[in-house]
Amino acid sequence: MARQKTKKVVIAFPTTTQAILMEQFCREQGLAGRLIPVPRQISAGCGMAWSAPAECRSELEQLIEAKEIEVEGLHELML
Repeated sequence: MARQKTKKVVIAFPTTTQAILMEQFCREQGLAGRLIPVPRQISAGCGMAWSAPAECRSELEQLIEAKEIEVEGLHELML
């Protein structure tokens, strides 16, 4: 049985360091999500992306701004 796809916000990073920082800050703040390989639909410099439920987008954007995390893009995808 295939896994049902859901809408996710996927954040791509220019470097692995930025991806790891995102994971660290999200864990500290108790925000949902996890690191994943960059989906084929997008590209990123480091090959890693943060995936979280789409409804978390605004909290993630606030965290990115507050912690000055460099991102290559925020995308909403069915994963």
